[in-house]
Amino acid sequence: MSPRILKTLVLGAALPVLYVADAAHDAPFGLTLVRDAQALVGAPLTPLSVAGVARRSTRRVVAVETTAVAATAAAATTATAEQQAATAQQQAATAQQQAATAQQQAAAVATPPLGSVVSALPAGCTPVTEGGVAYQKCGTVYYRAGFQGSNLIYIVVQP
Repeated sequence: MSPRILKTLVLGAALPVLYVADAAHDAPFGLTLVRDAQALVGAPLTPLSVAGVARRSTRRVVAVETTAVAATAAAATTATAEQQAATAQQQAATAQQQAATAQQQAAAVATPPLGSVVSALPAGCTPVTEGGVAYQKCGTVYYRAGFQGSNLIYIVVQP
């Protein structure tokens, strides 16, 4: 092989090695092929630095998430208040309906006409004596006990 080709080959092989080689005091021959990484997190504060972009992105995400959480909490509170108001209205409507039903039932149990005969007294009657005569008072209606054959009956009377 000619010396010229040999020089070209050696130079061609040595240049890439010298390109990546670096002087290092702690390396065995004073040279190293890989440099130590020197990274400063958060610096510099230039607009295009990776640390600056990451810091601003994190700040924006935190601000948006905080706003979203606050909006969600406010919406949940509003929805809960609306639901409670709707429940209260429904309960009031139910109470009114029950009162109307009770009034209808009370009206349905009308006063029987005088002289009517019943075989049993309604619930909630109390004994009352007026003018020496014993009556059963059921609400506003008075009953007097009597017999029809051997059966006990009650007659609607006016004391």
